Amino acid sequence: MKDKIKVIITDDQNSVKLPRGVRMLIRRCCNAVLTNEHFKGSAEISVTIVDDEAIHELNLKHRGMDKPTDVLSFPLGIDGEYDINNDTGAQMLGDIVISIEHAIKQADLYGHSINREIAFLTVHSMLHLLGYDHEPGGLELVRMREKEEAVLTQLGLVRNGSYYTTEE
Repeated sequence: MKDKIKVIITDDQNSVKLPRGVRMLIRRCCNAVLTNEHFKGSAEISVTIVDDEAIHELNLKHRGMDKPTDVLSFPLGIDGEYDINNDTGAQMLGDIVISIEHAIKQADLYGHSINREIAFLTVHSMLHLLGYDHEPGGLELVRMREKEEAVLTQLGLVRNGSYYTTEE
């Protein structure tokens, strides 16, 4: 039996109408990351689209940061070991929460499309679900950026600017 990748996408906000094709884009991003990382077996990922208010609450509750953010990752695995969905046998990788309002602001800030920003946030978060971490900076950050750009380029979403601004 062929491995199956199930991406459950929930639009849990009313502030922005999601762009056409964004659900398929998110699924393509999840699949591309798993392919590039040579992930074996079936997998399930949950992606929830929220507004800035909802992600602000989650960021405060789970990270102690009293501000909205662009994306949060909630991995269910440790060192490549994941919980298994008893009904499907799939490995449950975790949850991704994307603020559509934040994504729109960042797309404008970085000068690219909202689709490219949503794709970047999805790929970035998928790498977190697989155990990558950029928080220490240095080589880990560079490695993660290289993997992100490889997937986005593969999907035809090449970078046309920088992710770094003078704003904090």
